[in-house]
Amino acid sequence: MSFWEYLFLFSAMGLVTFLPRWLPLIYLAHRDLPQWLIDWLSLIPIAILCSLLAPILFANQTTRSLELGKPELLVAIPTLLFAIKTKNLGATVLAGMALYWLFNFLYQ
Repeated sequence: MSFWEYLFLFSAMGLVTFLPRWLPLIYLAHRDLPQWLIDWLSLIPIAILCSLLAPILFANQTTRSLELGKPELLVAIPTLLFAIKTKNLGATVLAGMALYWLFNFLYQ
């Protein structure tokens, strides 16, 4: 590929990545949104996090079956309780890492 083809390729990839983020921001920047939409949009990060965590915590990747005794799930429960109690992200990450290390050290 020539320099110009690479330049076009990278420019097009940048536009495809940038436009879906930029257009809604520009369009909605000076508009009043209804409260039901604001409430609905506030649930999107939680839904994304759950969709990322659920397969890791509840599914066996090789057999694609439900598995409730995974170390990740057994560590996630006390980590969640710690997060709710302390409301400290840094301490929660450290506690989760320590619990995961301890679980692997004791049971494997």
